[in-house]
Amino acid sequence: MNASPHPLVQVQDLAKVFDVSAPWLNRMVERKPKQFVYAVDGVSFSIAAGQTLALVGESGCGKSTVARLLVGLYPPTRGEVLFDGQSLTAGREVAAQRALRRRMQMIFQDPYASLNPRWKVLDIIGEPLREHQLVQGQAALQDRVAALLRQVGLSADDVGKFPHQFSGGQRQRISIARALATNSEFLVCDEPTSALDVSVQAQVLNLMKDLQAERGLSYLFISHNLAVVRHVAHSVGVMYLGRLVEQAPKTQLFSMPRHPYTRMLLDAIPDIRMTGRARTPVQGEVPNPLNPPSGCAFHPRCPLARARCSAERPLMRVVDAQGTQVACHAVEEGRSV
Repeated sequence: MNASPHPLVQVQDLAKVFDVSAPWLNRMVERKPKQFVYAVDGVSFSIAAGQTLALVGESGCGKSTVARLLVGLYPPTRGEVLFDGQSLTAGREVAAQRALRRRMQMIFQDPYASLNPRWKVLDIIGEPLREHQLVQGQAALQDRVAALLRQVGLSADDVGKFPHQFSGGQRQRISIARALATNSEFLVCDEPTSALDVSVQAQVLNLMKDLQAERGLSYLFISHNLAVVRHVAHSVGVMYLGRLVEQAPKTQLFSMPRHPYTRMLLDAIPDIRMTGRARTPVQGEVPNPLNPPSGCAFHPRCPLARARCSAERPLMRVVDAQGTQVACHAVEEGRSV
């Protein structure tokens, strides 16, 4: 486990803007300006070693874009990502950058799409080992892959099989083994169980928790399933239209949500115990990201919205002794209780 005093992962004012404009000639003929989508707009958070931060929110809020920015699949438009105190976004020597990148890996949402169907398991899990020159010789490679398979609950005899010979849950275990092959410390998990059956989801989540306990792993866990988040996370960040609107320790967020959007998300969870508590269903639609609302992006759907909400963008502020951060004028003014 990382023993340094600073967080393992620090994200500072991260932003990603995509140019979604029509081709130049079409814009000239139709006299239309360029169009941009602010997929991620000023997101900041940190993750301590051995901890799990979950990002939740409706589809299209920017969760997966954050994941890809962290592992370098997208270059950021603005902001910085620090890993173990060292910048991943500033210019660095290739060797130093590779050494940092080796310590973080990604688990993708769909195990059917993230594994090459023409490769055997030995090649799939062995690719990062070869790429980073962590083993020498075929025998050593086979032993290392077999050990990784056993770690994730599969058999060493599976090295010669193809992905289509496994179930969805087994394929995701292979993806986890591939992510662990470089002795990574930080895993970015982009909805790793959403494509699996509920019973298989529980097995994979328990495996991830066991691996975290054994190896001191840190996770950024992206999900839209709040029941899953409650099971795996230590802290939770709630995103809406590219921005973080609330971040809090898990127990605090589920017991006392502050932001109106967080409350709506929690109220959408089926009340199995039928407690009879008042519930506010999620209302309205997510605005068009090409033309987002002014001020607070949530104000068109918010029951607490005032004139200030449509004119002024709220800033993230710490609102209690537990470290809960909320970006909401109603919370700041004491109107949310």
